[in-house]
Amino acid sequence: MSRSRVPNRSPYRSGLLAALAQAPLALVLPPAEAQETVTLDQLSVEGEGVSLTRSSPTGLNLRTPDRTASRLGLTPLETPASLDIVSGETARLRGQDTIAEAVTQDATGITTIAAPGNGNGAFTSRGFAGPNSIQQLYDGTRFYVGAGTVTFPFDTWNVERIEVLRGPSSVLYGDGAIGGVINVVPKKPTFVPVNTARAVIGSDGVARLALDSGGGIAQAEYGDTFAYRLNVSGNRADGWIRPVGDFRNLAVSAALLFRPSADLAITLSHDLGYQEPARYWGTPLVEGRIPNSIRFNNYNVRDPKITWADNWTQLKAEWSPSADITIRNTAYRLTSSRHWLDVEQYAFNRSSGLVDRSDYLEIYHSQEQVGNRLDATFRGDVFGLPNQFAAGFDVNHIDFRHTNNFYFDPSTSVPLTNYDPGLFPQDGRARPAYATQTRQASVFAEDRLVLTDTLSFLTGARFDMPVLHREDLQTGARFERTFQALGYRFGLVYNPTAESALYAQYSFATDPVGSLITLSQPLAGFKLATGDQIEVGAKGLAFGGALEWTLAGYRIVKDNLISRLPGSSAVGVQVGSQSSQGVELALGWPIAPGWRLDGNIALLHAQYDSFTQVVNGAAVSYAGRQPIDVPERVANLWLSWEPTRDWAARIGLQNVGEVYSDFGNTARRPAYTLVNVVLDHQVTAESRLSLRLYNLFDKVYAISGNAVDGVGTNWLLGRPRSVEVAYTVAW
Repeated sequence: MSRSRVPNRSPYRSGLLAALAQAPLALVLPPAEAQETVTLDQLSVEGEGVSLTRSSPTGLNLRTPDRTASRLGLTPLETPASLDIVSGETARLRGQDTIAEAVTQDATGITTIAAPGNGNGAFTSRGFAGPNSIQQLYDGTRFYVGAGTVTFPFDTWNVERIEVLRGPSSVLYGDGAIGGVINVVPKKPTFVPVNTARAVIGSDGVARLALDSGGGIAQAEYGDTFAYRLNVSGNRADGWIRPVGDFRNLAVSAALLFRPSADLAITLSHDLGYQEPARYWGTPLVEGRIPNSIRFNNYNVRDPKITWADNWTQLKAEWSPSADITIRNTAYRLTSSRHWLDVEQYAFNRSSGLVDRSDYLEIYHSQEQVGNRLDATFRGDVFGLPNQFAAGFDVNHIDFRHTNNFYFDPSTSVPLTNYDPGLFPQDGRARPAYATQTRQASVFAEDRLVLTDTLSFLTGARFDMPVLHREDLQTGARFERTFQALGYRFGLVYNPTAESALYAQYSFATDPVGSLITLSQPLAGFKLATGDQIEVGAKGLAFGGALEWTLAGYRIVKDNLISRLPGSSAVGVQVGSQSSQGVELALGWPIAPGWRLDGNIALLHAQYDSFTQVVNGAAVSYAGRQPIDVPERVANLWLSWEPTRDWAARIGLQNVGEVYSDFGNTARRPAYTLVNVVLDHQVTAESRLSLRLYNLFDKVYAISGNAVDGVGTNWLLGRPRSVEVAYTVAW
């Protein structure tokens, strides 16, 4: 968080009591006599009885239908876009306990810039960074981020899969998706009994417990009519940073399915997330580096607080009156309560030899989002050609209240070592600042026309009209602003064989100037930033489907960045632009009996094309500079080996190129490579023992960082070498 209302001091990052959510009313369409039995995709079946997964995770899932890259439920081979589908089981087998770990270690070209100010949930993709450019969804529904903060979901235990769509995606989900979309799909109710539990202990006091239970309800009496799913996971640790480096969280996901007939399914679900993350905002740089003597020091006050509570209730209905028509409706309510009480900025003072601390902040967020989405898919013929068409609307209302102490501006200094962190001043507590109400309505449509047996043409469009009303709770000043956002896409897919595809697409998207629901008066006069992309690619399977691969090249240009008039440091205009172009490659390949290789690499060149900001009262051009927090190289590699039926070893490498914390590219954060290892022993068919080693070579690396006047001040460091032992059992 910061006094400028940007939680992490980046142009793309802005910055509790658990409240029980009420189930919203939904538009549930009545069943009708089906012309043909239809299998709904509302259900999922995992596992085989009580056996745990023995084999290595599968690869790119090119044959798996999804609804993130297209509302038509196409497979990646049928979609003119770059899409990764990461299964939840893959993430858990690789020891990835958080959404951020699974996305950045398994998907192509995605990195995390997680920090407490963005809810530990911000990413970069294709040259763009932060929640206003990388949109996040839960089960297909978008979050409207408050001050750039996304705090839910965070745990992979209840995840069925994570779908990562790279490139402009406003055609599907509205503004705020120029870099891409991350959609977390939770586990669904199943009529096949599922009961799994996991216990974990590890270094730094790590302890984890998790339960997954599902199955039919009263099947002897009602048949396959009622089913449920319940996932509970809790995590805690003393933490590797001292003092106040401990964390704890709880995630609960419950769903009840009612399927009165083969063509109708109704699901009521509720998800709860509660977090008390580590109150760690970074380590100060001394002469541009992190000395070993302070690597594990926390310079926050002794009594900091961070709590995030999220509740998400959904009522979903899916009806297929015929084999050619499917209608879906989702009504939902999301509440989020967040609290920060910290000192968040640290900089080493060379002249005094002390650490100067500033940004003594207390901030509260209170947010409620209520909405409804209806869409229908139709399959038929157009001029004798097979055609699929989807259309729908999305409406929601968001109430947001921001409480802060931005009037408070003290600073203190402490020694590098052997310091007393002190307490947060009692005279600097937060007071109500502003409240916003946002109404949003959108319509969307998508079409796929099969021109020949090997060629298809996809189009799509979405129009959003959000209306923001903001009130200053101190002065009573108010303003209202209406925005209009249009996104669209055209794409061709050529399938020379049933297991290969060549594609090309053009897409147009929009990004908000800042977080839409927290937009301030100075930014209200600016229009939405716009961007377009041209992408070409190929993907396919070989050797009977054993080898999967994807290759994509793209260019994205984003316009309407807020820049300064030449010769003036006071006048802002929307004349700035930013571009990125790159190539991405991913593959999954069982290279030999018992061996499997999964890897990806993304190479890009990103720059500000026209961008000017104020430095010491003067306008300075940053044209040609690399955007903040954006690496130009990201690579992941997983090698799996199963020497026997009961043993499996996995080694993962993650390489992230150098990034910068400032516009001028003088505050450099170096590249790094991490090595993670997992060793599994299948004790019985129903139990598995796992040893996990993270950051095997104890690399010191920065996830995010800050700079002042072009000089790096502090880095938020990633986890040092650590070990965990996990035992998983099914029954």
